[in-house]
Amino acid sequence: MDHGSMMGNNEKSLPLKKEEIAVIAHRLETAKTKDDLCDAIAAEVNRYSLPDLQIIGGRLFLEVNVLPEPYRSRVRPFFHEQIFGAHHRLLLLHRSKKSNHFGELIRDRELFEKFCAMIPEGCFTWDENAERTPFHYSPRHRLFYYLMAAFTMFVLDQPGHPVGMPFPGGFVVEDRDGIYYCLIRDREKEVFFSICNFCPARQKEENAPLHS
Repeated sequence: MDHGSMMGNNEKSLPLKKEEIAVIAHRLETAKTKDDLCDAIAAEVNRYSLPDLQIIGGRLFLEVNVLPEPYRSRVRPFFHEQIFGAHHRLLLLHRSKKSNHFGELIRDRELFEKFCAMIPEGCFTWDENAERTPFHYSPRHRLFYYLMAAFTMFVLDQPGHPVGMPFPGGFVVEDRDGIYYCLIRDREKEVFFSICNFCPARQKEENAPLHS
């Protein structure tokens, strides 16, 4: 990956105000097709510098590091895939122009518009001053998380959390012949900024078998 090209005319990485994030979210919302959305997300992602990605990666590492073993070791690669795996696939599709087969309209237009409307508030949910970390994780970095979720859920039509990702209790995100199931899909409704509320996965009931 050519990280130098990600700065674009030596653009400095500056904090974003809520109004600026709202403009970006509206720009995403105007996309009609998956190709349009892929291009719009890539345009925003290309504004992130290598130091930005290092901050995002460092914050992710610390968030996972507080989880108990052996769950921590099991789930860490899935969190990495959720953010940086999606980032890699996005850039590959955009740069190779292989996203042209995504000419169809974005699935569930109403849900997509609700997702875009949530982004500005979601980016400002965390109180960074209350958290002791060596990384200044700004709303701009939080936006990157939502950009990756938008790509995964509304361009690829895949769950926000990767297939196989384990949750406490031994449950995982599952793929059953192209239909996705997740135990926590409908359990985050009170958390307005949770990507689970916009995920294409279906709710799996506890103890319900998925395989015959």
